[in-house]
Amino acid sequence: MLKYLIFGTLGLFVVIAVAYYILYKKMQTKETRYVAQLVEGTKESSFSMEIFYQKFYIKCAKIPFIRRYALKLRRRLEIINLEDEYITRKQTAQILLKAMCVVLPLTIVIILATKSNMVLMLSLLLFEIFFIETIIEGFVDKIDNQLLREQIDFFAEIRHAYHEYNMVEEAIYEVAQNDEVKVSRQAERIHEVLISDDPETELEKYYDIAPNSFLKEFAGISYLTKEFGDRKDKDGASLYLKNLNNITQEMQIEILKRDKLDYVFQSLSMISAVPVLFIDVVKSWAVGQFGFTGQFYNGTLGFYAQVFLILLTFICYILTRKLKDNGSVKVANTNENPWQAKLYRKKPIKKFVDLFIPKDGTKEYRKMVQLLKDSASKLKLEWLYINRIVIAVVSFIIAIFVFWQAHRMAIDYVYTEPTSDYNLLGQMTETQERDAMAVTERHNIFLDKYKNDLDMTQEELREAIAESDEYEGFTDEDLDSEAETIFGKLQTIQAENFKWFELLMGFLIGFIGYYCPVFLLIFQKKMRQMDMENEVMQFQTIILMLMKIERVNVEMILEWLERYSNIFREPISKCVNNFESGPWEALEELKNDVSFKQFIRIVESLQAAVEKIPIREAFDELDTERAYHQEKRKESNERMISKKSIIGKVIGFAPMVCLFVVYLIIPLCVIGMTSMTQAFEEMSSQM
Repeated sequence: MLKYLIFGTLGLFVVIAVAYYILYKKMQTKETRYVAQLVEGTKESSFSMEIFYQKFYIKCAKIPFIRRYALKLRRRLEIINLEDEYITRKQTAQILLKAMCVVLPLTIVIILATKSNMVLMLSLLLFEIFFIETIIEGFVDKIDNQLLREQIDFFAEIRHAYHEYNMVEEAIYEVAQNDEVKVSRQAERIHEVLISDDPETELEKYYDIAPNSFLKEFAGISYLTKEFGDRKDKDGASLYLKNLNNITQEMQIEILKRDKLDYVFQSLSMISAVPVLFIDVVKSWAVGQFGFTGQFYNGTLGFYAQVFLILLTFICYILTRKLKDNGSVKVANTNENPWQAKLYRKKPIKKFVDLFIPKDGTKEYRKMVQLLKDSASKLKLEWLYINRIVIAVVSFIIAIFVFWQAHRMAIDYVYTEPTSDYNLLGQMTETQERDAMAVTERHNIFLDKYKNDLDMTQEELREAIAESDEYEGFTDEDLDSEAETIFGKLQTIQAENFKWFELLMGFLIGFIGYYCPVFLLIFQKKMRQMDMENEVMQFQTIILMLMKIERVNVEMILEWLERYSNIFREPISKCVNNFESGPWEALEELKNDVSFKQFIRIVESLQAAVEKIPIREAFDELDTERAYHQEKRKESNERMISKKSIIGKVIGFAPMVCLFVVYLIIPLCVIGMTSMTQAFEEMSSQM
């Protein structure tokens, strides 16, 4: 056996040696050395942030809570990056890492600062969810604005390249070679569209993924120029370059508007949220400086005031975000299978939800559908009612929990508060507080013993106290005083139980919660109405670019308006669908569907261009009054920003004002005046 083992080992060694020699020879070939040289050039000699971001993204995509934000974030970024997976993952990881560097320390601070107040802690941790959304959207908007600024330089380079090549596709290809800017990827995609076998179909695909409307306009104008050729304007200038100039001016106006909105709202969201962080600070200062306020802040009224402040902060924070974001159109993929859709597919839930949804064809049904359209909501009607029902149920449960917690806090305050007469200012000394707690503990013995005896009278309690060992040696006057104090505490504890009207208030709060999503949609609708004039002026710019191009007709103009519309999308889409059955009638119906006068004038000019006069003549005033319309649009943006600024400041500062007025000043004044009145009455009675 030993001989066979030795020979086997030697044979295995020989096989390994031969295999190594063969592999070594193969690795010395020219091709292998060349590949090894290429690989060696790409190796990282030290820690690489590029690799870290890719690995960090994979980790985030696996963690349940963070995965939701990672997917939501990448849906917006992949549109800007034209589905470049590497860059999308890198930017997603960068934004998530920055958000975590802010949120994680804030979470630790909140837990440490509010560990004694579970309601405030849970509210702040819930508020952090909204805060994460704000941080993420802020970073994405920054990337989006950077792309918009790059487009201005991009169009300037397109002008120079077009002068040199006099061909649209060649000019775009030349400028697209700059790999250092994000807009180059968009230019490459537009160039691929123009040189494809079916550019019209590819252009429609690009419209679905373009990050902003200005690139859509540029791609569309470039396609029309390539198909029908460029022509000279009345002053001899290139129509294509003039249209580029129009788009550039539109972008400059949009950048100015975004910058002003960012400046106005850059701190309002935080101002509306900050007061929640200082509720405990204000409470501690007030109780420390004015001891008589402890009964308010540690009691039921103080707890209700705290809940009111938290609720007001949530509402104002959401409204402030809606107010700022309303002017921009989010070009992001919608989630086609949200949690509402998953719930609605379950038959028991579907039958229950259908009981609340108005019947098709009724006035209520048309009203809710129109509200969803007017507010530009991505929700379906079924999803909206699921949101309403869920919010109503959650509001009811939270209201019942708040009432229960208020009763528990009131009872806990009776058991834990030092029993002593407070001065108007300052706190008790350590000795006074120790003596007062000893009195409280002595009272707690009788509170535990008789808290369930609802028939107990003050005289019976006085007799029980007199017979107890705790009050041995007390005078009759002291026993009467103690009996009165304990009996008052006993009545407080026995009164702190759930009452029938609190159940009714819970239902009322649930009813209000049921209508909260509708109120939010109405708010969005009102804010969108401020942008009507701005959108109509954008329509004028689009018509100005199209009306001088040959073979452009009214139907093509309507298709372009539909593509770039936001507020008026629904009536324009309806007009485009009905155009084949009768152009004049379809435009007349469009006039009846809208009430904004400036848009009605555009529709009337389109009606004139259908049968009577050419498009150029129907919109001739747009060309002659171009400077006037630009100034008017700037002034319109100023008015819109001014209105939003006023509304935003009122909403944003409301929690801060309530913190100091409702939670600090009013309690100090009311309780202070009450304490002083009682003090004067006692002094008068003694005199």
